[in-house]
Amino acid sequence: MLTMSELMGLSKEDLQAQYTQISGDIFKLKNTLRISRKLEKPHELKQKKKDRARVLTALNKKLSAS
Repeated sequence: MLTMSELMGLSKEDLQAQYTQISGDIFKLKNTLRISRKLEKPHELKQKKKDRARVLTALNKKLSAS
């Protein structure tokens, strides 16, 4: 799980890479859910969505500050 203090220490490029990676993970989890109708760790999907929102918030703060 990512914290805002960790994210604020990253550069814009790192945040964008993190966002892309998390979005890919969410896509894979959703596909697994559609195919098999269950996940081994169902909490991961919710956690990844929250992490993606945190990354996007940190990225927007960095972009608005510059």
